[in-house]
Amino acid sequence: MTAVTGNILNTQTHILKIELEPNDTQQLANLCGLHNDHLKLIENRMNVIIRNRSNQFQLAGEQNRVRAAANLLESLYLEAASTELSPEMIHLHLQESGIEELEQQTQQDSEGAADSIVTLRTPKGTIKPRGPNQQRYVRTVLTNDINFGVGPAGTGKTYLAVACAVEALTNDEVRRILLVRPAVEAGEKLGFLPGDLSQKVDPYLRPLYDALYEMLGFEQVARLIEKNVIEVAPLAYMRGRTLNNAFIILDESQNTTREQMKMFLTRIGFGSTAVITGDVTQIDLPKGQKSGLVHVLDVLGDVDGIGVTRFESKDVVRHPMVQRIVEAYDKHETEARIQEDAERKARAEARMKAQAEAIAQNTQQAQPVKDSSDHE
Repeated sequence: MTAVTGNILNTQTHILKIELEPNDTQQLANLCGLHNDHLKLIENRMNVIIRNRSNQFQLAGEQNRVRAAANLLESLYLEAASTELSPEMIHLHLQESGIEELEQQTQQDSEGAADSIVTLRTPKGTIKPRGPNQQRYVRTVLTNDINFGVGPAGTGKTYLAVACAVEALTNDEVRRILLVRPAVEAGEKLGFLPGDLSQKVDPYLRPLYDALYEMLGFEQVARLIEKNVIEVAPLAYMRGRTLNNAFIILDESQNTTREQMKMFLTRIGFGSTAVITGDVTQIDLPKGQKSGLVHVLDVLGDVDGIGVTRFESKDVVRHPMVQRIVEAYDKHETEARIQEDAERKARAEARMKAQAEAIAQNTQQAQPVKDSSDHE
């Protein structure tokens, strides 16, 4: 790498030149994408300028962004030798690079974080959390008995919880995995549905099953369920049980009531780890009923031994459009909340003013009328 500092458009700009080896035309075309779409995506997301001639690249921008972009190009070029790159893969690598935190962290902070990257090993492959927040989330799960992963869909909170559970089971750290989810759509009353318990709750646990199949394989998952090593159950069936030496995942926990959340947390026994995931913006409880997830975060947020990781739209690792959708909804809900608060305040002030006027009028009417004869 060759680095120089220049002045472009009166802005202090760092210029970095790199040469990617080997100089392979097909590999370079795979890296750059059709019409350089991959390079344009990296430019837009990382706020840098990328120019290349064959395998020689020149990057310009802020120093920390330029170095991060250069590292990303080198990583993608290695992958381009054996894998057909796509915009989705570029997006995932961008998330992994931690670009959203570049403005808040020095380059030394980024290098220090890279030294402690956590990976999860499952029978079907190694899973590497993408981005700083996913890394923090996994570290938190590995070091705390009770953990909360809170944030929008697509941030990997449930998928990584399953990966942690599979690794713990594979390493004999726990004896079984329990997958739990509140069946709000059925009002927690599953008795009228056809089939056994597993068949009744399968539709609600499908995302968890999909992750298990990917990490263990379909046949192995089926065997473990048959042996009750992996157990699926609706939240209502947890009452009265004590769960020892287990890895327990409560998904969609925003749809628990306060009583259900307390009941679930008090089921956790010795040698167990619990991960509670949810999105507080997607509550399906009846109107007026407070979410158990919202309540428990207020109650237990500062308790030692309980880990809380909050994800944001920038942590979404699905299609880039999903991230923009989440951000748009967040903005709309924030504006609606501000307007609602302002209207509530205005109504309260109007009531107080009306009450003050009524009191003043009543006071005036209650004053005695003076008789002129008193002065005679």
